[in-house]
Amino acid sequence: METPETTGTQFIAGKRRPGTSGEEFAVTNPATGEVLAIDSLAGAQDVDEAVAAARAAFAEWSRTTPVERSEALLRWADQLQARADEFARVESLNAGKPIKLTTGFDVPGTIDNVRFFAGAARNLEGRASGEYSGDHTSTIRREPVGVIGSIAPWNYPLQMAAWKILPAVAAGNTIVLKPSELTPLTSVMFAEAAQAAGIPDGVINVVTGTGPVAGQALITHPDVAMVSFTGSTAVGRQVAAQAAGSAKRVHLELGGKAPFVVFDDADVEAAARGAVAGALINAGQDCTAATRAYVQRPLYEAFVARVAELMDGVRLGPLDDPATDMGSLISFRQRDKVAAMVEDARTAGATVVRGGGIPEGTLGRAAYYEPTLITDAAQDSAIVQQEIFGPVLVCLPFDSDDDALRLANDTPYGLAASAWTTNVYRAGRASREIQAGCVWINDHIPIISEMPHGGYKASGFGKDMSAYSFDEYTNVKHVMTDITGEQHKSWHDTVFTGH
Repeated sequence: METPETTGTQFIAGKRRPGTSGEEFAVTNPATGEVLAIDSLAGAQDVDEAVAAARAAFAEWSRTTPVERSEALLRWADQLQARADEFARVESLNAGKPIKLTTGFDVPGTIDNVRFFAGAARNLEGRASGEYSGDHTSTIRREPVGVIGSIAPWNYPLQMAAWKILPAVAAGNTIVLKPSELTPLTSVMFAEAAQAAGIPDGVINVVTGTGPVAGQALITHPDVAMVSFTGSTAVGRQVAAQAAGSAKRVHLELGGKAPFVVFDDADVEAAARGAVAGALINAGQDCTAATRAYVQRPLYEAFVARVAELMDGVRLGPLDDPATDMGSLISFRQRDKVAAMVEDARTAGATVVRGGGIPEGTLGRAAYYEPTLITDAAQDSAIVQQEIFGPVLVCLPFDSDDDALRLANDTPYGLAASAWTTNVYRAGRASREIQAGCVWINDHIPIISEMPHGGYKASGFGKDMSAYSFDEYTNVKHVMTDITGEQHKSWHDTVFTGH
């Protein structure tokens, strides 16, 4: 592929340009170390200009009709479809993903999101108009919030840009998106495709910079009405605290530590395959990844053995090879964090059944890490309680159903979970009692545009995707109109006696 632009990944008021912070950042392919672009990063001035562009565009965009916004999004989806191979290649190179993941998951999922929100834009729901008091007609209006400041992570750059931008603009808002400085390339391409589809300049702006500089300037900007953040729980708490200073609306999608509960009547082969796929997708860099497998004792040994066998068959290799199953981690820093957590678990007495190291040869000189299976860890250990964000699955046994559900809920997180059983009553109980925003039954990971994504507890609040996301990006206004024409209303008597 041709080398992407090296002059900057700021997209402000319809134009790509360099940042003004004076800092440069090498955007690399983590699977090879190849420099893809030299990015001049955004500073506070760039954020000011992007917010000003979004604010100026809001006056017109917020008054467009739902059908106008819908048609623009459909044209946008067509732009993405025509460039799908290009988006897949760039996403693969910038994020260290195998090409079969970007072509089979990231890009088609994003296109489907755009088409979904094109339809959803025309279906903003509210309570039916009516005379609830008897003397007035009450009507609900859904109105856009204003300028949205969004911060997206590096693990799914294109899809996270879509999850942030689409419900916001479909509802009539304008937006300034800050992608991770590690993975900005497809976010800017996404915004450029929107412009090519006829979405006006300034509706979608992208500023690429560091969190402490560009991120903080965006969060605290007085003209930003709402902040949406996806990332770690620790940083999410900081974002919420900074946004609280100006009483901004806040939407947070934070970390996860998904339990994978296998009851003794489950299909072991299906569960083992689901665990390996759910733990290793995107090299485990997924907040909904299967990280804690709790398996009822009658199936425990067979499950561990089969998972280990399946992990042996997972192929690491070049990103552009269709036979490669798992790519690299996003950086050496992330790889070393994962390696340190595995080593700490081993030192504390856990057993590394498979993996647990950096591959040999060429892959070892990049940010790859082996698929890893761990047993014999303590429930209160870091490897069980803390987010790893790497290709690591911890497997622990349980005895009773009560134990399973207690252990599943025994972390601060509550983003996603799965339960594996052929018993409808067990499945129903697990879906009711596991504290998570999504509970899969006999599967783990699939997402669909029509259904919401969001967490409980320390995994944040608010929803991405689905019509529920419009609750985040619209204000609900009650309009109450007198229908009597009377000058004196009965409630006036609570203040003065009418004559």
